[in-house]
Amino acid sequence: MVSDEHKRVLDPERDAGALKALTHPLRIRLLGMLRQDGPATASELAVRTGESSASTSYHLRVLAKYAFVAEAAHRDGRERRWQAVHSVTSWSNKAMEASPASRDFLSLSRRRQIEHLEASLVRYEEDVAEGRLGPEWPEVAGITDLMPRLTPESLAELSEAIDRKLEELAARDAQDPRAERVVFVAAGLPLAPRGPDTEPGREEPGTAGSGTEGGSGA
Repeated sequence: MVSDEHKRVLDPERDAGALKALTHPLRIRLLGMLRQDGPATASELAVRTGESSASTSYHLRVLAKYAFVAEAAHRDGRERRWQAVHSVTSWSNKAMEASPASRDFLSLSRRRQIEHLEASLVRYEEDVAEGRLGPEWPEVAGITDLMPRLTPESLAELSEAIDRKLEELAARDAQDPRAERVVFVAAGLPLAPRGPDTEPGREEPGTAGSGTEGGSGA
């Protein structure tokens, strides 16, 4: 659970402009980089994204307009440095389901999270292969893919328990020099039963590769 001062909670009616600003893939990527790796200049982000500095500068200003990023302390007076204002962007799923526009945003944001997971997996594998992570990490790293049967109340309880435990462990490890940035992605997506009229040739979610647990820490 992230404390309120580090969380930006969006309302689909009050924050329509902010939601629209986050639909641009580069803006989401820039915000994620600032949250994950800390303050950076538009030029530094341009190198990392393969975009022009004019493009990253423009999109950073849009993010600043809607209070997702702000100017950070400068190393010198030559170029602005930017930092993320909050570590998490959050919302009410129920509120987001109220209109087509906010539902589209919700769908887009979830797919971006999956893309982030895939990119993080690639980066993790490269870091292990090239020795940037110690030998203690591969044993506890991994991805879990399970399909329990739960009620809505149990799924909510599970999410709250994960949040509480994550907050506890992050606080405990905050000053430990061995701690590394960990990408932690949790998903709880109920699936309605499908009958024999399922579209031919379409594989049901979870029929291949489900029920796997990779790594004791996943």
